[in-house]
Amino acid sequence: MSAALSVDEVIEAVIDRSPHQPEFHQALRAVAAPLAPFLAEHPILVRLKILERMCEPEREVIFRVPWVDDAGEIHIARGYRVQFNSALGPYKGGLRFHPTVNLSVMKFLGLEQTMKNALTGLGLGSAKGGSDFDPKGRTDGEVMRFCQSFMTSLYGYIGHDLDVPAGDIGVSTREIGFLFGQYRRLTGHHESGVLTGKGLGWGGAALRTEATGYGLVYFTQHLLESRSADGHLRHLQADAAARHGRDVSGFAGATVIVSGAGNVAVHAIEKAVSLGARVVACSDSTGTLLDEAGIDVRLLKTVKLDHRGSLEEYAAERPGAEVRPGHRVWEVPCDVALACATQNELDEDDAATLIDNGCIVVAEGANMPCTPGAVARFRDAGVAFGPGKAANAGGVAVSGFEMRQNAARDHWSVCRRPTSASH
Repeated sequence: MSAALSVDEVIEAVIDRSPHQPEFHQALRAVAAPLAPFLAEHPILVRLKILERMCEPEREVIFRVPWVDDAGEIHIARGYRVQFNSALGPYKGGLRFHPTVNLSVMKFLGLEQTMKNALTGLGLGSAKGGSDFDPKGRTDGEVMRFCQSFMTSLYGYIGHDLDVPAGDIGVSTREIGFLFGQYRRLTGHHESGVLTGKGLGWGGAALRTEATGYGLVYFTQHLLESRSADGHLRHLQADAAARHGRDVSGFAGATVIVSGAGNVAVHAIEKAVSLGARVVACSDSTGTLLDEAGIDVRLLKTVKLDHRGSLEEYAAERPGAEVRPGHRVWEVPCDVALACATQNELDEDDAATLIDNGCIVVAEGANMPCTPGAVARFRDAGVAFGPGKAANAGGVAVSGFEMRQNAARDHWSVCRRPTSASH
């Protein structure tokens, strides 16, 4: 029998087997390194090589996706589905359509999804998929044709008891609808549980659209309350109190900044505002929106979610608001920072700026938006930090409920408590 490897040796062995995948390596270190004390106390897990198994995907599927634009030109994209772990249930995880998608990003997201899904307690395995196709600026017809081609290559690998994809960056209810329609066409039957994030009229779950952003804010609220109760934020709250003239122990009256302006960010802003916060900044690919009066949630939802517009359009409609070029949201002074855009968007220098400006809590609405250096800075400064594996798990949790509703041919209202019969 071969000698058991240390955690560091396992990490290096996985990296050697999967070279040139920096995002996956970063996630691997973040997940595996803290497990060393636990594994030392449970040597049976080391002998069974549980960590090695956990860090290696069960299956990686890569396929080409040819599609035709409105001008009749043929394009070739690359599609992925990394089925990471099915120990707890069918594979579950979103699809991302974005130019940055590659195998490293898919594997990092799949590993993060393994931890996140386990935290829900809902019996969900983990997966992640997507394509380097960019839906931004494409017509509905172009997106539909791409989704149909994507599903034509993917459908043989998914199913309600096998693998249940959902949405992620670039994949909203529109894309899920196109994908589901093609799945029905290819299989010849209505298997509503094969995808989550669907429209309410055809098997979707109430509040699924809002769940990740709302859950992030609820998590952050509880984090603030618990850290306030045990005194861990006392010195930071004293500084905040000097600025505001009162204690900051929750969202009520707090100044908040949010990176991103997609589904997660917008609904995080909506929930924070409903709890009494003043959200003064968010961002998208056109720049950073500043609105010192507090972001108008209704206008933001109309521009970003209904019309798929830019923050420049918001600023044009909102007196006093401005859009500054670049991703400069972390320069804005705040009490609470919510990172909801993409991986590695908040680095060590950004963390130092947030700390200098008096931020007392940072939580991740995106997957791994904070670099390791940034996380270390927050911990050293005593800033409360909510990692994405827990802070943004609300979305997949509600997806799990959607799967239960689909399995029972049922639909739960937002007010109804599911009974044992509903499960």
